[in-house]
Amino acid sequence: MKVLILGGTTEASALAQALATRTIPAIFSYAGRVASPKSQPVPVRVGGFGGVDGLAAYLANSAITHIVDATHPFAEQMSRHAVLAAERTGTPLVALSRPPWQPVPGDRWHPVSGIDKAVSSLTGPGQRIMLAIGRMHLDAFQAQPQHHYLLRLVDEPDAPLPLPDYTVTIDRGPFTVAGDLALLREHCIDRVVCKNAGGEGAAAKLTAARQLGLPVLMIDRPVLPERHEVHDVGAILHWLDHGADLGV
Repeated sequence: MKVLILGGTTEASALAQALATRTIPAIFSYAGRVASPKSQPVPVRVGGFGGVDGLAAYLANSAITHIVDATHPFAEQMSRHAVLAAERTGTPLVALSRPPWQPVPGDRWHPVSGIDKAVSSLTGPGQRIMLAIGRMHLDAFQAQPQHHYLLRLVDEPDAPLPLPDYTVTIDRGPFTVAGDLALLREHCIDRVVCKNAGGEGAAAKLTAARQLGLPVLMIDRPVLPERHEVHDVGAILHWLDHGADLGV
């Protein structure tokens, strides 16, 4: 047995630790978008595979027997490539995913189906917006230059970002409600824009927004190919021991 963990999330790190404890051979794959990725108790590779063909070749050349897609819920391309490469090579695949966040009483969420819809929803007078979407799609928000954007990033930018008016804060989760309340108040935020990533590490901003009565523009998750999904490391360990019981 040799497990490829497509990682980068807290859940992926927890799985790596569990596999190392069980001495199950595994490789942890980072996409390479973070300058200083968290160290892991299993061998690590960094960077892309070269599309579906490259990933399929890697699976064969590295004698991978199982794939766990524990990427971010919005890593759409990687997840699609994983499904196709798994089908091509006959490698069993399971996704270790976080359940999406759900609104609770007091939330002022406005769901949208993607980045483009989020951008178009920000027409109107300038506001101070916490743009909690990571770094990949910032350029799309150039179309709404009237706003001041607060960006929380893991790494300090090494070049100017593609927005006319912004402030950057460097931090790494998990975050606290008290910390996010202070952040939103300090920057006089009017609205929060975020992806429905799920999990506990980044949920504090939603509680803080609720307590402050702020609207949240919530970007829905992309629709991915059909695949088996579980939500905890224990289910992955059970799958590795009894995969046939899960129908995968």
